[in-house]
Amino acid sequence: MELSRWSQALRTARAGSVTADATVRDAAWVARCVGRGTNAPLAPADVAALAATLQPVDLAAGAPLFGASTGSDPGVWIIRSGHVELSVASGRNRVVVGVLRPGDVEGDIPLLLGLALPYAARAVDAVTCLHLRPADFEELLARHPAIARRWLSSVAQRLATSHERLIALLGRPLPAQLAGLLLDEADHDPDGGGVVRLPQRTLAAMLGVARPSLNKILKDFERHGHVEVGYSSVRLLDVAALQRTRSA
Repeated sequence: MELSRWSQALRTARAGSVTADATVRDAAWVARCVGRGTNAPLAPADVAALAATLQPVDLAAGAPLFGASTGSDPGVWIIRSGHVELSVASGRNRVVVGVLRPGDVEGDIPLLLGLALPYAARAVDAVTCLHLRPADFEELLARHPAIARRWLSSVAQRLATSHERLIALLGRPLPAQLAGLLLDEADHDPDGGGVVRLPQRTLAAMLGVARPSLNKILKDFERHGHVEVGYSSVRLLDVAALQRTRSA
C-alpha cells in the first residue's frame, strides 16, 4: 500500500491532525522493520492502528532508555535514529551485550514471554525511538492478524540472526571476531563501504576484550588499508578484505 493511501486512511481516522503525515510515516517505517509486506500486506486500518499507538521518545547522548533504575515503561521500543547500548552488570563492571541501530526492535520478545528485560539500555548518541506500551502492543497483535504475522516473522529473523552470530564468534580468533563485528555493525554506504559509529570501548566490551587488545588489531587493520579509525567511529575501506578475515 502506498504511503499516500496510508496517509489518507490516517487523516480519515484523525481528521484535522497536522501530525498525521509524520505519524503515518513512522507507522509505515515500523511496518518495514517488522517483516516483509509480501508475506502479510497491511491494510490502511492496520497502519492507522499502528500509528495511533506509537509514542515518540527523544534521548540525549548518555541518557537511559530502559532498565531497573530508569522507572521507564516496559513495552516495545523501535529505534528511529541513533544508537542504543545494551549492557548488564558484572560485578563492579558493566558488560555491553549489544547495540541497537535504526530499525532495530527491542522488548517485544520478553513481553511476549512475560519476562523482565535482562539488560539496561542507554543512548550512545542522540536517539529518537518509538514506544509501544504493553497493552497497546497486545491489542495490536490480537486485533490485527497481518501485524501479528509480520511481527512473528521479525522475531524469527532476529532470533536466527543472533544464533548465526553466536556460532560465528565461538572459537574464532580475535581478528576474525572483530572483522565480523565491524561488518555487522556498520551503516553501509551505497559505494560498498560503511561506518561503524561506536566508540572503541563499546566495541571492546561487545567482544569481551580489553581495549588495548582491540586497539592493536584496529591499528593492524588500518595499516593494511582495511579501515580508517576516527573519533568514536571506524570507516570500512575494504569490505572484501574484512570478509576474508572474518572467514579465516
